[in-house]
Parts: sequence; structure tokens; C-alpha cells
Amino acid sequence: QVQLVESGGGLVQAGGSLRLSCAASGSTFSNYAMGWFRQAPGKEREFVAVIRWSGGSTYYTDSVKGRFTISRDNAKNTVYLQMNSLKPEDTAVYYCACDPRASAIYYSPRVYAYWGQGTQVTVSS
Repeated sequence: QVQLVESGGGLVQAGGSLRLSCAASGSTFSNYAMGWFRQAPGKEREFVAVIRWSGGSTYYTDSVKGRFTISRDNAKNTVYLQMNSLKPEDTAVYYCACDPRASAIYYSPRVYAYWGQGTQVTVSS
């Protein structure tokens, strides 16, 4: 089992920045990926970014490219999502998730076996 605990959400004005953190504990895997998803009211959960722990490859959804950066701290078993130039449409509950197999379809929520509780990000205009 893997436990994921997110932190860092909050209320920010458009153009501002936030950094989300996700601390992982429990089982370890030889090759896994950590992703961030978000879900706005009335919408489906959508992929935001992912980082593969082995090698550090990163992928982003188009709407956040150039504004968000996903990174990891191996020693702390923590993944971060630095969010800059925030827009009102970034408002959502943000979830971190762990894919124990680092699947090729990293954008699909179905490949992620473990999820955090979510943290609210609200961007005011």
C-alpha cells in the first residue's frame, strides 16, 4: 500500500503562483510514476502532469505547458507541482496519484492505483 498526502493548495489571484506537494509513504516500486490530476466541479478528472521516478521523464497536458513544473525529491519521497501564471480555469481540486508500473498511457486515471485526498486550488480573476 502507498499513502499519498497532498498539501499546498489555497486561494490565489490570477497570475499568481502556488506549489503543491505530495508526500508518499508505504510500499516502494522499482519503476513507477507520480502524476497530478485535477477535477473542477461538474467536470471529469483530467491529467495535468506526470514524472517517472526512474529517469525523471516528465509530461504535461497542453494547457499547463510552460506554466507548471513537476519535480521530485527522492530523499523525501515527495513530488511537487510548481504552478505559475495561474488562471481562473486552473481552479479545481488537485490530486496526486501513483502508477506502480509507469504505464505508457500516463494520462489515464485508470492506471493509477493510489490517490491522495486532494487539495483545493482556487484562482480568482
